Amino acid sequence: MINIALSKGRIFVETLPMLAAAGIVPREDPEKSRKLIIDTNNAGVRLIIIRATDVPTYVQYGAADMGIAGKDVLIEHGGENLYQPLNLKIARCKMMVAAHPAFDYERAVRQGARLRVASKYLTIARDYFSAQGVHVDLIKLYGAMELAPLVKLADVIVDLVSSGGTLKANGLVPVADIMDISARLIVNQAALKLKRAEIQPLLDSFAKAIAAD
Repeated sequence: MINIALSKGRIFVETLPMLAAAGIVPREDPEKSRKLIIDTNNAGVRLIIIRATDVPTYVQYGAADMGIAGKDVLIEHGGENLYQPLNLKIARCKMMVAAHPAFDYERAVRQGARLRVASKYLTIARDYFSAQGVHVDLIKLYGAMELAPLVKLADVIVDLVSSGGTLKANGLVPVADIMDISARLIVNQAALKLKRAEIQPLLDSFAKAIAAD
């Protein structure tokens, strides 16, 4: 049995065509079902539906043989014991620094100001500002990041940006581009050795689907 860890939402939807290319079709829609383990038309493959941030942990400890997670999630997790063979090029977005237009980010950086940065991506934020030589105080948030500059909790935020609509709706603007983000296929290293006969055809099918896109 091969267990594939997925999260609901955009990653699941954009993964469906790749699963179909591998001959795998879920028997239920996780957006409508309360089940956390979903069978497929392939008796040897099941889907485990969990939070996006938990996907690397399930794969790391072998509760799932494979999974799909964003680059952002993998960086924050650390990637221990995970084989990352494929950039699936789905769920694309950007990790960016954003601020209120009234805050002169460029001037603050030039003058060596110590910035207050709100984010749930503390590793990414810390590494980025360290590489820029900017001193920061990091504030951990789990959601509603755009609110932080509006109520003076932080000078800037570090967050994922897709269309930019949420930033615009809250009166914020992007001030720096950190990195491009997309979803990666990850595999438990022990499972790859013990279940290679089952896993390798799936890897090959995903690779072909990426090449054909």
